[in-house]
Amino acid sequence: MSEWSFVEIARVFERKQGTAAVELALESRELADGWMAYGGQGSYVNKSCGFGFDQPVTEAQLDELEAFFASRGVEPKVELSPFAPPALLESLGRRGFVLREFVNVLYRPLRPGEDLRKLPHGWPEGVRIEQVDPTDEAAVLEFVEVSSSGFMPEGEPLSPVFLDLGIRSVRHPGTTAYVARVGKEAAGAGSCESSGGLTSLFGTSVKPAFRRRGIQQALIAARLARGQEQGSTLAIIASGPGIPTERNATRLGFAMAYSRVALAKPGQGLVPSP
Repeated sequence: MSEWSFVEIARVFERKQGTAAVELALESRELADGWMAYGGQGSYVNKSCGFGFDQPVTEAQLDELEAFFASRGVEPKVELSPFAPPALLESLGRRGFVLREFVNVLYRPLRPGEDLRKLPHGWPEGVRIEQVDPTDEAAVLEFVEVSSSGFMPEGEPLSPVFLDLGIRSVRHPGTTAYVARVGKEAAGAGSCESSGGLTSLFGTSVKPAFRRRGIQQALIAARLARGQEQGSTLAIIASGPGIPTERNATRLGFAMAYSRVALAKPGQGLVPSP
C-alpha cells in the first residue's frame, strides 16, 4: 500500500468529488465540511458530498440540505464514505433517506519510472490513444458522446443536461480527456484530473462493438501515465461493484479502498438524480 491511509484517501477523494460537482453545478452551497450541488433536473451533480469527516452535521444543516434539493424539484441525495459518523447515518435514517447505490473506490500507487503501457495481454492491436483538444468543438462533442455512451441505453440521445455537463467537464482547466481510436473511429473515451498528489480517473465508456479488446485498459494506462507526469503518487477510480471498470482496474494494479453509499429521500413530485 502507499503511504496514504484509507481514511486519508476517502477524505481527499470525497472532497475532490465535492469540489468537482460544485464547479460543474448551476447552484451550490456549503454544508458542514462539504457541499450541496444542483446542475438541473437529471444531472449527475445533484448531490451533497465531501462532508462527515472534520465537522459534525447538525439537524438544522440537514433541514437545509432537504430544502435545497426539494425546492428545486429533485430528491435530496447524500454521498457518504464508510468513515461518516454513525450519528449522521441515524439522522438520515430517521428522516426517510434510503439506500440507492454502492460505489467502490479503488486506489493504485503511482511510481516514478514505472512503464504503464505494459498491459496484462499487451497493448490492444490497432488502438491508439489521443488527447482531446478542449478548444476543438468537434473533438469535444465526439468525446462527450462516446464517454457518455456507457451510462445510458444504447442508441438513446444525450439529454441537454448531460451534453452541457460533459462539455464543461472536458473544458475544465484541470481535466485531461482521451479518445481511443481504432482506425478513424472513436471506440472509447475517458478523462482524468490531477491535483494534490492524487489523479482521479472518471467518465469512461467503450462502444459495444469494440468491447473485450483491451481498450478500457489502454485508456486507464494512458491516464495513469498522465498522473505520473503530473507528479501524483496515487490514482483513484470509482466503479459500480462487479462491472468491467472494476475488473479492468483490478487487473492493472488497483485495490479496494472503501465503498461509498448514495442515500436519497423520495418525495412526491421529486425527480431522482443519477
